[in-house]
Amino acid sequence: MSELILVRHGQANFLGDDYDRLSERGVEQSRRLGRYWAGRGMLFDEVYSGPRQRQTGTAVQVGREMLAAGLGWPEPAVLDELDEYDSDGVLRVFVPMLARSEERIARLAEAHARASGDAEQQRRTFQLLFEAVTARWVRGEIESPEVESWDAFAARVERGLRRAMSGEGKGRRIAVFTSGGPISVAVQRAVRAPSEMAIEFNWRILNASLTGVVFSGERIALDCFNALPHIDDPALRTYR
Repeated sequence: MSELILVRHGQANFLGDDYDRLSERGVEQSRRLGRYWAGRGMLFDEVYSGPRQRQTGTAVQVGREMLAAGLGWPEPAVLDELDEYDSDGVLRVFVPMLARSEERIARLAEAHARASGDAEQQRRTFQLLFEAVTARWVRGEIESPEVESWDAFAARVERGLRRAMSGEGKGRRIAVFTSGGPISVAVQRAVRAPSEMAIEFNWRILNASLTGVVFSGERIALDCFNALPHIDDPALRTYR
């Protein structure tokens, strides 16, 4: 059996001017993962990353620690298929659409707008609004030509995972640096859960966490989910 280790990117600049950039905490999370792998002499046959800066940046930080320890580190290959879903588009397009006819969505959107200036309230109200709207999107109840559908997103991720797992040889170890959405699709497929469960997995995936699957041919099985053996400091355990 071969092993695929999916790494969620380190903490990004949530609520900042440029979300797609690792925060200082995200850099430290990534470095700790690299030191953890290096301390255990982990070797990888292949490394892949999604195209976002927060994804490639995490791979770079991990790789620096591995190379500093004298271990090999394959040059990460970027797979566009492992990009995150368009969360900005989901909110931009569907919140106004739903708020016109659904009182609950309107209330959640208003609460988030009022939270401006209070970072903790912004995070809390954002998550409540985002979960409510995303659940409808995953179930296919709302759609727009401006936003990739959940089914299209999941199919894209599956193509990327197949590419990552398509190499020759047995007993390979592969690292994939991506985001919560693609990881949740991988877990959903491995445990054969419905789509609605995938987004529930998504909400629990921590920054810089490890989710492992083992595979052979078309067979795939979940080995671990959302593990953080490299981070024991509670201040470095983050969701956003």
